[in-house]
Amino acid sequence: MEQFIQYSPILIAVMIFLIQHKIVVTPEQLERKHREIIEDVEERFVTINSFHDLKEQFSEMKDKIDKIYEQIMKNNLN
Repeated sequence: MEQFIQYSPILIAVMIFLIQHKIVVTPEQLERKHREIIEDVEERFVTINSFHDLKEQFSEMKDKIDKIYEQIMKNNLN
């Protein structure tokens, strides 16, 4: 215990340094940052379901364009 008392000013200084430079965070600060990150991700990125729906729509559009192209080519040949 005497060793802790002897080094207590250094320990306090180290703890203050860690807290000031945000090397150690509280669970509340961590939760707040987690919410910020989730909000940022929701704004910037799409969900996988939305991506698959859009991909499917593009595939349908491609099929329709191919059919239109085939019709045009048939009409040009006749």
